[in-house]
Amino acid sequence: MNHHHRKTLHALFAHPVSSNIDPKHVFAALEELGANVSHGGHGQVLVKLNGHTQGFHDTQHSLSKEDVGALRKFLSGAGIDPARDWPL
Repeated sequence: MNHHHRKTLHALFAHPVSSNIDPKHVFAALEELGANVSHGGHGQVLVKLNGHTQGFHDTQHSLSKEDVGALRKFLSGAGIDPARDWPL
């Protein structure tokens, strides 16, 4: 995993919640983790990682704070901890 992907994952778990995270960078980092990211119709993205599946809204701009919270919860449930697994 390159530094850019690690930086994106750390931004998802940062406090306070960042509101300027590019969703394309997030989905690229998830694919680097081994996730299956499929873009469906009506702006939906389906992510499958470590036996967990979650749907997200695909946006053209930055992720909302609610989307960041949902991604945090999904990644934590899938056993992903950037601070432990991929330190900066």
